Amino acid sequence: MLSALHFHDLTTQLPFEVWIAIDNKARKPKQETLALRVVRFSGDALNAGVEEHIIENIRIRVYNPAKTVADCFKYRNKIGLDVALEALKDCLDKKQCTIDQLWEYARLCRVSNVMRPYLESAQ
Repeated sequence: MLSALHFHDLTTQLPFEVWIAIDNKARKPKQETLALRVVRFSGDALNAGVEEHIIENIRIRVYNPAKTVADCFKYRNKIGLDVALEALKDCLDKKQCTIDQLWEYARLCRVSNVMRPYLESAQ
């Protein structure tokens, strides 16, 4: 999440780990040279909102800004509510997503009740 926020320029935080999402049943990757934070999703929560980008001739997959913000609210206890709120504000201010997209991913990630007061105040 923090690495996706940094990729989309939606945070002032500098990630010290690369966050990756894997299927609930997938084996955790073994990586000793890179600090990884693994989160597990399944179904649409894993596959929705994925964008492909090329960085230095390497294809990477990153969640779009709206999905990333919804994930931040899902993991707000790990990254901090302040980080999630900053991401939400920056995402809307920079017009990287719409309120409707945020609602869609909030519902998909099952955090619509958590995000509701913040989204309603942003409208």
